Amino acid sequence: MNVLFLCTGNSCRSILGEATFNHLAPAGWRAMSAGSKPTGYVHPRSLALLAREGIDTEGYHSKSWENLPATPDIVLSVCGNAASETCPAYIGPVLRAHWGVEDPAHATGTDEEIDAAFMTAYRILRARIEAFLALPLAELTNDRARLKAELDRIGTLLP
Repeated sequence: MNVLFLCTGNSCRSILGEATFNHLAPAGWRAMSAGSKPTGYVHPRSLALLAREGIDTEGYHSKSWENLPATPDIVLSVCGNAASETCPAYIGPVLRAHWGVEDPAHATGTDEEIDAAFMTAYRILRARIEAFLALPLAELTNDRARLKAELDRIGTLLP
């Protein structure tokens, strides 16, 4: 199963989701990330946070949803709502859910406050990914309606 973490810039949240999912996922499950308007770079704080968490950062880069390495089965949009952010809508025969997370790339303040915003985004995504991977995946892959309901529920969880 291929899971796409989708946002606008593909520099922070979607990269955090992709890397964390791939770090935790069982065999046969793979995440990728993309943006509708990719920034062209991965935010250095995202990479630093992943490295501190013991998650491999090799090969992650900002990319467009037009250049995916595989067709997704599940699309998880991770755009936030605070800044009236427009979340891209992936078109195609996929299972979609919204896991909104505020964009730490727009955080302001001290270095500690900005790092805290990145950590908050990471913790939310990690808690949701862990909840997703705790589901009876083999059973749910054959029950799209139930899987969709679970993904929607998980999208509301906070750590």
